[in-house]
Amino acid sequence: MAVTGINSEDRLVQQTFAEHLEHKLGWDSVYAWNSETFGPDGTLGRSDTSEAVLTRDLRAALERLNPELPESAITEAIRKLTVYDVSRSMVQHNRDFYRLIRSGVPVSYRDAKGNQKSGRAQVIDFDTAAKNRFLAVRELKLSGLRTPHYNRRADLVCFVNGLPLVFIELKAVYNNIRTGFDGNLADYMDEHVIAHAFHHNAFLIVSNGDSARYGSITSGWEHFNEWKRLEETDAGSVEAERLLNGMLAHDRLLDLVENFILFDESKAGATRKVVARNHQVLGVNRAVASVARQEKIKSELPDGQRLKHRVVELPLERKRPEKGKRPSTVPETLAAETRGEYIPAGPVDIVERAHPDLGRLGVFWHTQGSGKSYSMAFFAEKVRRKLTGNFTFLLMTDRQDLDSQIYKTFVGCGIVDKEAPRAASGDDLEQMLKKNHACVFSLIHKFNKDVNPERPYSERDDIIVISDEAHRTQAGRLARNMRLALPNAAFIGFTGTPLFKQDELTRRIFGDYVSRYDFKRSEEDGATVKLVYENRGEKLGVARSDLNDQIAEKIEAAELDPDQAALLDKLLGKDYEVITADERLERIAADFVEHCATRWESGKVMFVCIDKITCARMHQLIVPRWRQKAAEVRSAEQRRRAEADQITDPLQREQRLAAADQLKAQADWMDETLIQIIISEAQNEVADFQKWDFDIIPHRALIKQGFETASGERVDVELAFKNPDHPFRVAIVCAMWLTGFDVECLSTLYLDKPMKAHTLMQAIARANRVYPGKDCGLIVDYNGMLKALREALARYALGDDGNEGEQIVEPIEERVQALIEALEA
Repeated sequence: MAVTGINSEDRLVQQTFAEHLEHKLGWDSVYAWNSETFGPDGTLGRSDTSEAVLTRDLRAALERLNPELPESAITEAIRKLTVYDVSRSMVQHNRDFYRLIRSGVPVSYRDAKGNQKSGRAQVIDFDTAAKNRFLAVRELKLSGLRTPHYNRRADLVCFVNGLPLVFIELKAVYNNIRTGFDGNLADYMDEHVIAHAFHHNAFLIVSNGDSARYGSITSGWEHFNEWKRLEETDAGSVEAERLLNGMLAHDRLLDLVENFILFDESKAGATRKVVARNHQVLGVNRAVASVARQEKIKSELPDGQRLKHRVVELPLERKRPEKGKRPSTVPETLAAETRGEYIPAGPVDIVERAHPDLGRLGVFWHTQGSGKSYSMAFFAEKVRRKLTGNFTFLLMTDRQDLDSQIYKTFVGCGIVDKEAPRAASGDDLEQMLKKNHACVFSLIHKFNKDVNPERPYSERDDIIVISDEAHRTQAGRLARNMRLALPNAAFIGFTGTPLFKQDELTRRIFGDYVSRYDFKRSEEDGATVKLVYENRGEKLGVARSDLNDQIAEKIEAAELDPDQAALLDKLLGKDYEVITADERLERIAADFVEHCATRWESGKVMFVCIDKITCARMHQLIVPRWRQKAAEVRSAEQRRRAEADQITDPLQREQRLAAADQLKAQADWMDETLIQIIISEAQNEVADFQKWDFDIIPHRALIKQGFETASGERVDVELAFKNPDHPFRVAIVCAMWLTGFDVECLSTLYLDKPMKAHTLMQAIARANRVYPGKDCGLIVDYNGMLKALREALARYALGDDGNEGEQIVEPIEERVQALIEALEA
């Protein structure tokens, strides 16, 4: 990039932004290009263009915010905030400096009596914006540290107390704003250019004066987001002014910097810096405000007056199976209790709150794929940081995979360490809750012991229960035990699906919505990608919509755990024989291989079967067909090369060789691809699978031990599938990985398992994560579930406010037609 001359339209956008910051948002503003003077009394106090931190402003802020610290401590704090280590990366510097900015710089000094003292130097006053200096500098010249002759001109840099927290790249209004990322920011952040200018960066902004996006220093373009709303109820707007007002108003910027940045090491690959999305900030702030209201209510009610106990007689009985239906084979604690269909008859001790909102923090409905785990992390961190109290968070789920996902997110983001308590039993959970842990992770099934109201696990009133997928587990004995064990706890429900008008129980426990972000808004905002539907089962003649609904209803009515496949053939009778018939599975396997082979560059694939045995059978059918297809592609490549040798026209020969290279790449991809079943372990499984001539032992070993690398190390199957570069590309599943398992590079979900309602919504959401080059997630249906899908979307995507006519999942035929029309226009 040249450092002389600048497009007048570019300069106009800069000026407009700088004036908005100055006149509307209260920033100081300086134009630096060709007018900056250097030295202690210079324009910015810089000694030369290699300095990215304005140390004059930084020193003044440290002295202003820490009047008790001597000059030696201030100097030490400046040194620690500006030290440059050539052996460490930009991201490592950024993470370490962020911790100092947020929590203060540890310093040591001697007092007037010569005694050694230690403390923390506050860098930014996050509570009182007026105590900080906000300075926007236009056209700031910066020179590299590793390679000094690399000079760049930053369009607009926003400093807080001398630290360059926001870097804004601006383009003329007629330019696509992505050029600011690809052509400028990516260059600036090269370690050999001016990467040190981003060591303190909170987030980046790219704009053309009309629209704007923001992201972190580790974000690819697909993770640069718009800031559409100042309040959750606002209509969305992509105007640049909305982003500036939402992110750079003093109090909003300080809130973002202090409370909405994470460094996540739980994902495959390098550390990922996460800056919260617009909906997460708005939702979490509403949830934190709910906790603050809760604290106010408690302050107005003495401890002894908050709870009222009374005994009521409940003449209810356990729900009996309907005539003609076999009783549930699921253990009582896993079936009736989790569905809320069993309440013991006789006297029951009821705990009532003295205030209707006491203990109820609300329901946080953000649709699947919109980042609920990060929202939980932001929520827990902000409550502990901003509200008075010593809070403990009990993160409660009803499924092991969800529990693992949330635990890994909290560990990966540094909120807890790997030793954080995870309840292994009911007794274990009881002991954990008697102590003062920051976070406890548990399944609700660990509340399996009846609790005496006179002897709760803890009477603390600063325990917050975060219940994931809240409305699935809030009735029955387990939920009652939890509330008796924690009588003074407050409850917030996180869920990916909405409340409904008739769902009074969930509202009684948690309250009404504290935040909502539905499926459609998530797609519109780019928080998730569009889902596209393809009905291949109908084309093959293997789909029956009536069978999908019939089987799904039977499974639901029987209360089968998703993995209890051994009982399906007895439960479903001839329906099971139809859906697992050899000829049907063979046709599906052949079609899958052909279809998947044509999408070989699109990403990872998940194939969903009705049960574990069918997973094994599909593996037996797919693998040989896959190898055959790879051989056919290899043969086609060789034919193209042979044809090219016979062609004398250079252009035609080049085209034929290019086609051969493409076929070679496809064949190589197919040869490298690993196809694996992922199913949970069961008793007698070796014998059960042997009946189908399938040896489960090596597959079980791989699921438990992972894939072996060239160096002899092992890679966990989950991490391998999440890693876009690992050749484990096709996972055949029936229940595992359909909930609480996020794979951003998953592009295609093949469904041959009867599903409906919430279960179907959970499954299809596996394909809606944002990933580079992924403009949609494809749902391939072999089972004829279009009707069930429409019903699920109408019910769960938009809640009671939804319009049945709204199209959430797009049929592939419409997408193809739109593409054809665009090409022909």
